[in-house]
Amino acid sequence: MAVKLAHAMGAEVTVLSQSLKKIEDGLRLGADHYYATNDPETFTQLAGSFDLIVNTVSATIDINAYLSLLALDGTLVNVGAPAEPMSVNAFPLILHRRSFAGSTIGGIRETQEMLDFCAENGIAPEIEVISAKQIDEAWERVLASDVRYRFVIDISTMENE
Repeated sequence: MAVKLAHAMGAEVTVLSQSLKKIEDGLRLGADHYYATNDPETFTQLAGSFDLIVNTVSATIDINAYLSLLALDGTLVNVGAPAEPMSVNAFPLILHRRSFAGSTIGGIRETQEMLDFCAENGIAPEIEVISAKQIDEAWERVLASDVRYRFVIDISTMENE
């Protein structure tokens, strides 16, 4: 959704993902560029080039590597919530006037603005509808990283107890 929203707002969008497995999806969703973070050259090539990074990852990552990708006065906004604390090196923040921020979903007004924007621009989430009987299979697919991109359970398939 972040890629779709940023593209609709006119931003030049770059996707940073562990691998190039989802490059076709990223470009289809509106990304202008796509890089694999498992390639160390990516961090060298893109150093100091982003005004804004929205980090949606809820796993532990080297946040300092991503902070190094920010330009002067750039901001990294963390919306993912990793279970472990993150260690942040202050010097790259101070020396390059970079900011590290966090955000949740916002309030009712912001949510309504986002929904209105999505309606006006034909933006919808990428989902796969499953039946209630497929929940165990869906969970196995989540564990195997085999989801594009969200499961939605059709509640009409749930049995009454």
